[in-house]
Amino acid sequence: MNRLAGETSPYLLQHADNPVDWYPWGPEALERARREDKPILLSIGYAACHWCHVMERESFEDPETAALMNEGFVSIKVDREERPDLDAIYMDAVQAMRGSGGWPLTVFLTPEGRPFYAGTYFPNEDRHGLPAFRTVLRAIADTWRNRRDEVETMSRTIVRVVEKATELGSADSRLSPEILSEAFGGLRASFDLRWGGFGGAPKFPQPMTLEFLIRCHLRGMPDALDMLTITLDRMAAGGIYDQVGGGFHRYSTDAWWHVPHFEKMLYDNAQLARLYTRAWQVTGVERYRRVADETCTYLLREMRHPQGAFFSSQDAASEGVEGRFFVWSWDELVGLVGEAVATAFGAVREGNWEGTNVLWRPYPTQAVADELDLDPLGLERDLELARARLFEARERRPRPATDDKVLAAWNGLAISALAEAGRAFGNGAYVEAAVRAAEFVLTHLRDGRGRLRRSWRDGRAGGPGYADDHALMAEACLTLYETTFELRWFEEARALAAELRRLFLDDERGGFFQTGSDAEALVIRPKELFDTATPGGNSAAADVLLRIAHLTGDAEDERAAASALRLVREGMTSAPTGFGQALSALDLYLSGAREVAVVGDPSTRATRALVDEVTVKRFVPNHVLAVAAPDDRASRDAVPLLRDRVAVDGLPTAYVCERFACKLPVTDPAALADQLLERR
Repeated sequence: MNRLAGETSPYLLQHADNPVDWYPWGPEALERARREDKPILLSIGYAACHWCHVMERESFEDPETAALMNEGFVSIKVDREERPDLDAIYMDAVQAMRGSGGWPLTVFLTPEGRPFYAGTYFPNEDRHGLPAFRTVLRAIADTWRNRRDEVETMSRTIVRVVEKATELGSADSRLSPEILSEAFGGLRASFDLRWGGFGGAPKFPQPMTLEFLIRCHLRGMPDALDMLTITLDRMAAGGIYDQVGGGFHRYSTDAWWHVPHFEKMLYDNAQLARLYTRAWQVTGVERYRRVADETCTYLLREMRHPQGAFFSSQDAASEGVEGRFFVWSWDELVGLVGEAVATAFGAVREGNWEGTNVLWRPYPTQAVADELDLDPLGLERDLELARARLFEARERRPRPATDDKVLAAWNGLAISALAEAGRAFGNGAYVEAAVRAAEFVLTHLRDGRGRLRRSWRDGRAGGPGYADDHALMAEACLTLYETTFELRWFEEARALAAELRRLFLDDERGGFFQTGSDAEALVIRPKELFDTATPGGNSAAADVLLRIAHLTGDAEDERAAASALRLVREGMTSAPTGFGQALSALDLYLSGAREVAVVGDPSTRATRALVDEVTVKRFVPNHVLAVAAPDDRASRDAVPLLRDRVAVDGLPTAYVCERFACKLPVTDPAALADQLLERR
């Protein structure tokens, strides 16, 4: 066993018995590289990464390759989900050197941490235009020994390029509604009119970009709703959506959402559950509610720790074969559910992917029924029964591995999604699950000073949390407050927001650093400006601080949020799919929020009728909500939006305000709806 045996990350533990003399990232490895004057071989991946496993089998388990690594390098293995700061810095480096990136990420560094050569997957022999990994190792070792001046020059140049990547814009950039319309125009130009989504294969769900389309629709921008619904419909009918067990796979390898890369990530499913919930609130399409409900059910069934927190991911492979758990032979399908249902699920005798069938719904039920001369209602009933039968059969198969570490930021996304779906659907079990997860994170992933830790597994917390951990958990607590109206969640949100500003705010240039002021010094201090598969820390901070500012009137929160948005002003228009969360936060900043204060006992039907107008009957994208009983002195003192509000004639009363200037109070839900829907 190498030094990874003492780690908690399932990804690092997978490499603990490699013949490679692996180190985790830390002072011991860096000091050895300096002492022995050896380059660092940094390998970054994650547990659900298919090609990471391939490279391990081919190279890291190979004695000859391991010997080359041990002789010439100090080898460090990093779980990108535990150390997104390292991943961000060195991913920028590989993109600067090669024009693209991905995982596994393979980077060669000087002992000071400066990158000088990088790639992604390297095979064990020359193929697909890639050199064998052993060839790369020998060439890098020779270059280090004999051409050190070139290495030093290259490494300093790359660091300057990576530093430049954190300087997208100026904190003085002007924020205007034209940014939103320009960004929407860019999205419309790249939209796939037939299959939905943006661009071609591989195609990713991009929930933050689709969330922005909801906001564009509510702003009256033409085509936004069609772009949204085409995409949601195609994804829900595709193989990217698990037609049997619910939940979404990571991405589609084709442009029509059929064959996925089969891993399932917590962050995808959390964001998509919330997106489909909001789409249902906007459109009333029952299919969106079903997808959201099935996705939440999947999270509770398969991704939840017994104590309530949520795991990170499920692998793409089982029994060493990608997708084996999820695909079906024609004979197996027909034997379980019959030819008509198999056909409706897009299956064919010879298989629709590598001799097997990925289930999807390429044709509407009516079209399949007409083709087979069947009753469409009967076929739909058969499909529902078939899902249950297929699920039962699939549960007997060997399951993909689960990465069971708990990440603060990703749990924040799941908490927000479950709380929002729970209140929209009237499902108390979802809300209770969100509460339990939040309690777990705030108990087990926080130190005595209130600072979050990044990860937890088997009773051990990981290193310091990042900006996104604090921002997304603050948003989760705020969503819980607006769902349960328990004051503790508002207070937790404010405390996390205070830590966010204290540790991560860049007072000089604006915006938020990814790492805290108390974190270890790296080759640069990165800013997570792009929204990738998860909200970037900069955008997430802007969004939650704006929401808190509307509840408290704190101008410093608003100024910090605006500085974060100004940093990415140019990016929002030139590359809108990379700034989905930032665009939604900008929509909030430019629109101003509907600040809704309700004075009434939250447990009574009359008060809930007012609350439902805000959070259940419709999606109001830019709002904050505070509720307290008339005699709840603690809440009325702690939440500035509630101060000096009184119940009119002893009835539950709603105040709709903007920047704490309020319309006339109302006690009738219909009158509240009119104020919420009033055009500004």
